[in-house]
Amino acid sequence: MSTIDVVVRMVHSITSAVWVGSVLFVAFGVLPSALDGSLNASPSQAIVSRLRWLSRGCSALLFFTGGHLAGTLYTVDSLTGSGRGHLVLTMLALWFVLTGLVEVAGGKLDRGFDEQKVRSPAREAKPFLYAASVVAVLLLVDATLIVYGGGIVY
Repeated sequence: MSTIDVVVRMVHSITSAVWVGSVLFVAFGVLPSALDGSLNASPSQAIVSRLRWLSRGCSALLFFTGGHLAGTLYTVDSLTGSGRGHLVLTMLALWFVLTGLVEVAGGKLDRGFDEQKVRSPAREAKPFLYAASVVAVLLLVDATLIVYGGGIVY
């Protein structure tokens, strides 16, 4: 394995961990405080803005690193004709879903925060952030199966 492949794998893994961690932190660390009204709109908006930019950056970086990995480790036949390839395609689908869920949740929160509201936008965004959390965890499970699944996924 070349040095570039090792670096790409590390960047891909670290970026994934940061993205998943940030989504889980906002869903289970920040959202409850917004729901009970103990956060003001201004700091909440700053947190959500950072989440959205982090999510966009991670999503783009994962697209490029994942594309490199898929292009060097798989062929079209191995992506469409093997268990491990199906997991890679599942990961791509989950990546799209997570990106969309974070964008929708962030948009709902931002619009409410612009009006200096906290509780109602948090309630509106809650199902999307919880769904994003589930998808984020599924991405980690999928990645674990790809890396460590061995014969289980074939």
